Amino acid sequence: MSLAAAIARIDEIKSTFTPDLIPVPSNGGAAAPAGTAAPTAVTATASSANGFSNLLNGAMSNTLPAVPISGPGGFVNATVPVTSNGGAPAGAQAMVALAQGEVGQAEFPPGSNDSPRIATYREATAGSGVGPWCAYFTSWLGEQAGTPLGDNGQGFGRVDDVYAWAQRVGRAVPNGPGVVPNPGDLIVWDEHIGMVEQVLPDGRIQTIEGNSSDQVKRNVHEQGSALGYVRMS
Repeated sequence: MSLAAAIARIDEIKSTFTPDLIPVPSNGGAAAPAGTAAPTAVTATASSANGFSNLLNGAMSNTLPAVPISGPGGFVNATVPVTSNGGAPAGAQAMVALAQGEVGQAEFPPGSNDSPRIATYREATAGSGVGPWCAYFTSWLGEQAGTPLGDNGQGFGRVDDVYAWAQRVGRAVPNGPGVVPNPGDLIVWDEHIGMVEQVLPDGRIQTIEGNSSDQVKRNVHEQGSALGYVRMS
């Protein structure tokens, strides 16, 4: 059931449902039980409230909510649609939404290769210290989206290790004539890596990259600029 249909169903239920209401005068005309204060409004019985709650839950049972994604500073600024089993979709679609929510995260202090948020990206790799963090970012995206990098999901701190793993498991796509990446694919250059957000109508590649000018940044590149891609779906 769509959200609009669910709302319409709720309105229908509300218009036909008659709760057992107990009127309580607000002018003191009815005495309250000893030791209690008289309510100043109409009160529904527990049975009527529970009945309406059950009907409401039934009307909403097929409506799919959205999972909020925390962006810079922890604020919600992107959503990923959830599947019918209540989980966020794994793979490239989720990676794109996650990356969009991180645009603007920057090193603090500038030039340090670090910040509280970058430290979170670093935790998605196996034993990496403070340093260039573009691969940390892509490892974090994969981990959060349910498609972790590495044979054991350990993530990688080095670009070369990401691409070597992708070659070994058949996910690497060398760049060349006619090669078009998919949104969510990782895009690999010499010692740098990012994620493809979309392919523009003119063929250029719009990306989201960690450690680009010391921040998570959206960029646009010529189609032939990358060494290759890593398929994530």
